[in-house]
Amino acid sequence: MGGTKKYTFALTLYFIGLLIGCLCLSDIPASANIKKNLLNYYHSVILPEGKETTIYLLKDITKRYYFALEENSTHHFSITVTPCDVPIEWSILQYKMSHVFHGTKSDNYRPLGDLKSRQFYKTVSALFHYKGNSVENYVGVSSYSSSLFLLEFLSTERDTHISVYLTTDLAYGTLFPELPGDPRIDVTTLNHNSVSLVWKPSPTGLKTREYVEYCLLVNEKHNYKSLCAADAAVRSISGQRTMFSNVPVSQHIDDHQGVMHLSNREFSIIQRTNNMEVRQICIGNKNVYTVSNLTSNTQYYFDVFVVNLLTNGSVAYTGTFAKTLMEPKPKYSQLKDGKIVQITLNGKLQKSNTFQYQATHKKVQFTFQSCKGQVRAQILKNGKILFSESIEGLRHITLTGKILEKYVVVTSTEQNTNSSVMVQASSHIHKPLFPFFPDSLKIRSFNKLRTCNSITIAWLGTQERNLYCVYKKKIQEDQVWKEMSNHDRCLGPDSRPKSEKVSCKYFYNINLQKAVTTEIITGLERGSLYLIDVYLVGSPGILVRYHTKVVKTRKHC
Repeated sequence: MGGTKKYTFALTLYFIGLLIGCLCLSDIPASANIKKNLLNYYHSVILPEGKETTIYLLKDITKRYYFALEENSTHHFSITVTPCDVPIEWSILQYKMSHVFHGTKSDNYRPLGDLKSRQFYKTVSALFHYKGNSVENYVGVSSYSSSLFLLEFLSTERDTHISVYLTTDLAYGTLFPELPGDPRIDVTTLNHNSVSLVWKPSPTGLKTREYVEYCLLVNEKHNYKSLCAADAAVRSISGQRTMFSNVPVSQHIDDHQGVMHLSNREFSIIQRTNNMEVRQICIGNKNVYTVSNLTSNTQYYFDVFVVNLLTNGSVAYTGTFAKTLMEPKPKYSQLKDGKIVQITLNGKLQKSNTFQYQATHKKVQFTFQSCKGQVRAQILKNGKILFSESIEGLRHITLTGKILEKYVVVTSTEQNTNSSVMVQASSHIHKPLFPFFPDSLKIRSFNKLRTCNSITIAWLGTQERNLYCVYKKKIQEDQVWKEMSNHDRCLGPDSRPKSEKVSCKYFYNINLQKAVTTEIITGLERGSLYLIDVYLVGSPGILVRYHTKVVKTRKHC
């Protein structure tokens, strides 16, 4: 209670001082001493000149600031008010000092802060009134030798803050860069995942490009009419306390934000929360930009702010919005049950191919056989990846689902080289077209059995009776890499010259541990290099090619 009494007493003395000052005003001359003799009583609400002032407003409580134009000073002034969160109401009142202080009876005098009593002053005039959330600028001229101006600010929605800038130096004292005559943002290109924007450059930027920067705000909610409002909105989304800064991008980055430097003067901050994304992008002094990595069929709002890097002042272009296009449905080729399709991919022109398959049974078997190059295969169902793997040799994948479910098969090349793969999807697992293959497709040669004109090789077979064909090809040492990288593993023995054929034979063994067969290749040249290939040919004519073996005959025997 004692603290409350002291506060009430101090507050009473303050208002008594204000009242005494007001009653004595009739004796104060209208001169260059106005600020010293009058405004010192309002020292806490004097609006400074030449600097941006942050003002905090409480809901439904009017806040007032004063400034004066004195004798022998400029009669022009400019006031710029920037709402930083919600719409506000503000106005400018002017008091003619010579009438207020000369010939006015003290018993008719009422304090300046009394809104209801202003109608008694014939010397009070309302110069400007505005309600909204746009950045507004008022340029005024005082026709009196000395004038006192009153600024009133009111927020009826909630507590907020604003910035106010007062200057009497209209030629050189501007804090804000200029907007062009047409401050619109134009959408030049619209895609399903990107939007291209262009806007006319700021006249300030045309004069001093190195001191001007353009910053974009991209969000899914609405446009913002000031950088201050955008900054407050982004911070409210992230749950941070508003820092009331005109800096285009917050320097206080949390775990929900991703920062990406685009170039020396370009960077982007992405704020994600509650399934909504807000991007702050600064791009230097360019006036064109393509916003990429957007979500298809989504409406975005785009704001552009031009920032004076010397003063940190900013103005907003007229915001725009655009809805990204629907993502084009992928063009699927139908994969028929049991049919084998060979897919050829050009690493530069076509890097992927997509097929759709509809199952006729619950169990489905997908078979991939890499033919050439490096190939990655993916199987998806309802957008979910069920299988993703680089294919080497022959690969069987069995999946269980529902009848008539649709699967998507995507094959892609991992390098900028040509590649090919054979693909089969079948619900008849008990009738595979691809033959069963052994645990290893490697060909083994025996060094002790190698002579100047013959080599001995061995390979694993299966429990099924299949035809195995052996081929040889003499090459030079500098041709090994080219031959190994370019041959197509899906091409059968029919693609080989008859001169390269060694032999063909049927082989199988119920005991897999004994399912090994050998071949002695004779008639070779001394000290020569050979490529050895073995083909497993299944009953439907589908084959498996073993990994090519490079063997060199002995030079001395």
